[in-house]
Amino acid sequence: MREKRQAHAIRRTGARRTAAALTAAALLTAGALTGCDMSSDSRANGAPAKKPPAPAPPWDRSPDTIAAVGDSITRAFDACAVLSDCPEASWVTGTDDTVRSLASRLIGEPAAIAERAWNYARTGAEMADLGGQMSRAAARKPDLVTVMVGANDACADSTELMTPVADFRTSFQDALRELRRAAPKSHVYVSSVPDLKRLWSTGRDDALGRAVWDLGICATMLGDAEDLSAKADRRRALVQGRVVAYNKVLKDVCAKDERCRYDGGAVFEHRFTEELLSRWDWFHPSKDGQSALAEIAYRNITAARPPL
Repeated sequence: MREKRQAHAIRRTGARRTAAALTAAALLTAGALTGCDMSSDSRANGAPAKKPPAPAPPWDRSPDTIAAVGDSITRAFDACAVLSDCPEASWVTGTDDTVRSLASRLIGEPAAIAERAWNYARTGAEMADLGGQMSRAAARKPDLVTVMVGANDACADSTELMTPVADFRTSFQDALRELRRAAPKSHVYVSSVPDLKRLWSTGRDDALGRAVWDLGICATMLGDAEDLSAKADRRRALVQGRVVAYNKVLKDVCAKDERCRYDGGAVFEHRFTEELLSRWDWFHPSKDGQSALAEIAYRNITAARPPL
């Protein structure tokens, strides 16, 4: 009897082991089949699971070399003398102590600025001219390129001659591509177009300012400055709307470049009072106005996060 009980126990143990082995084999088979199904699904859906996007490169808050592109504002036109550029007072590359330009704040002494900061802006330039300036700037492979352009696109002899928004966009995109071909790692700081209607409102009561405006400065906005008729209001509103549209283009195009930072409309929103405007034309920034632009740019460039 004892031998029979031992034989029976051995059979039960063997049965349990066999069942466990079969269960394990079933689980392994199911896992293998599941893996095959997942692989098949991945192939059916195309490529394997996407990798997370690479983080954007950090913004350079302390650039060592700077190139400026743009128009007469960056050339400091009418800041020192009538009807002439004054690059030593430029908000970007100037060496005038009273201005405290962006370069002076980031780079230092005039001798260092002369070696590591370059001003390729041109008085009278429009957005269509930016590509050529960008090409020259890119050759330097600067850490930072500053952009301020667009006022001349809105300032024309008539509203019909203002740069169309689509053309403005295309020219800006082309200019950034020109920079990226030769200087892919340069950072770009883009200033908004100033509020031209506010300039009109600030200077229209000054007889000297109106006389200068009548010589042809920004006729679309500043011409017939004392005319408050409905027709004149519609004209100024059209110009204002165009400037707002230009600024939206600057913001949108810049946002698609991971090394570009828009000023968030800071220049457009800044109130350029009498002290900040040239005494010769009530349009371009004075030295104090250039200093205000430098302060805005420095604050935004050195900020940990871009302006909203």
